[in-house]
Amino acid sequence: MLKGGTELLLEDLAHLVLLAVTIVMAVLMIKAEELLYAVMSFFGVCVALGILYWLLSVPYVAVFQLAVYAGAIVVLFISVIMLTRRSKK
Repeated sequence: MLKGGTELLLEDLAHLVLLAVTIVMAVLMIKAEELLYAVMSFFGVCVALGILYWLLSVPYVAVFQLAVYAGAIVVLFISVIMLTRRSKK
């Protein structure tokens, strides 16, 4: 069965919004002056990609993306940043 026009339109709109959020977060990640802001932008990219994978009907990849990258890797990055911070002179 074909989807209704409204459902297809909303799904396409959700994909476009998530793609725009992913691109904006990736640019912010690259341009960030503070390392912590770059990690938070990386988290945003990982979450947006996880949601996009879920919308594309790949739930296993979405859960892996959210659990491993958005969860474990970001926590590792933040803990390393906080442990290696030096006071400014």
